[in-house]
Amino acid sequence: MPSHAEQSIPAMNIRGKTMAEKLLSRAAGRDLHAGAVAVCEVDGAMGTDGSIPMALDYFQDMQDDGGLPAPARPDRLAFALDHYGPSSGARALQLQERARRYAHAHAIRVFEVGEGIGHQRMLECGRVLPGLLIAGADSHAVSYGALNAFGTGIGSSDLAGILQCNQLWLKVPASLKITLLGALRGQASAKDVALTLARRLGADGASYLALEFDGPGVATLDMDDRIVLANMSVEMGAKAGLFPFDATTQAYLEGRAGRPYTPVHADADAQYAKTLVLDLAEVVPQVALPHRVDQVVDLLEVPATAIDMVYLGTCTGGRTKDYREALEVLREGGGVAAGVRLIVTPASEEVRAELQSSGMLSAFEALGAEVQAPGCGACCGTCGSIPEDGARVVSTANRNFKGRMGNSQAHIYLASPKACAGAAVRGSLGGAAA
Repeated sequence: MPSHAEQSIPAMNIRGKTMAEKLLSRAAGRDLHAGAVAVCEVDGAMGTDGSIPMALDYFQDMQDDGGLPAPARPDRLAFALDHYGPSSGARALQLQERARRYAHAHAIRVFEVGEGIGHQRMLECGRVLPGLLIAGADSHAVSYGALNAFGTGIGSSDLAGILQCNQLWLKVPASLKITLLGALRGQASAKDVALTLARRLGADGASYLALEFDGPGVATLDMDDRIVLANMSVEMGAKAGLFPFDATTQAYLEGRAGRPYTPVHADADAQYAKTLVLDLAEVVPQVALPHRVDQVVDLLEVPATAIDMVYLGTCTGGRTKDYREALEVLREGGGVAAGVRLIVTPASEEVRAELQSSGMLSAFEALGAEVQAPGCGACCGTCGSIPEDGARVVSTANRNFKGRMGNSQAHIYLASPKACAGAAVRGSLGGAAA
């Protein structure tokens, strides 16, 4: 439950603050506004098997004796072994084992292979709470902003600094206030909202800004929707994507939060670098064309394009709601078209278990889907099913640049779970039937 007794925010004695300014003022222990450079205490940090080994190298280089000591705050760390799997090769598995050995030696929480994507697990297990600063050595750590925390991606060298002293320096970002009105309707989903924003802002239109979501439309979005929007804020260049605390946040945290937390709300007189108003009722299904996340068009504008693979998964589209929506479309359409590979990779073991207990997992298998172990899967091209040369893939993921799924000769389209399922049914994306 929320608590106003823990980690009080420094006094606001100049002007009103945005959520980003309040969150980082608390983490730095002093009054901050946009543009200030601050050294902040980190409340939690996550590294992946793709970033931890290099961080350990940097950490070792920081030591006078060349050793590899215990981290400053092992209780605030989590290591996620989510990018590599049995198909990743011996070298990748050796890197995983190095991360695993260090974590076990210092009582660091490990999200093991098959447990799921690190971001999803951080949210599920209560390591992300309102009011906190949570860093992740993976750019999609911005997902944590869905829970009213300042979540941001860092590099391996920054993670090494956190191992050394549990601190992170950064410039306080100015904020872009996105006021959401209305409610989604028809076939539109949160993924379509994210792609609409990418279309309007461009891939760098929010460079080093915090996206602050506000307005009556926020209340119509469930937690899965908010995670999608926070996650994809980095695709517009944002440093963070932040949601206010409300009943939806509190309900999600019930049974997950292991300690009190202090929500943060923007002040009425906070100052914003930019503002944007979006009526959710006007959002229609969108598609990001290869090879840019901001090369977005309406689904109905896409010429009928034959599809070889449909990928349902990732930290953007691998939760239970995503699969429920996709399965409904697949059932209504009569199943998967001949020649289409349908890959299902749940975001976590918790999601996979929910799919199994509900019967959805067996339903996907009955339709011919290839159900793979929870994790990042084929999203970043380091494990899972890599598309063939020339393959056209429609995916629920967050990125589609050339080579993203491990093959620079593939063509990746981004869309919602509903649109992806529709493509699987027809064997094509777009066209009049979309």
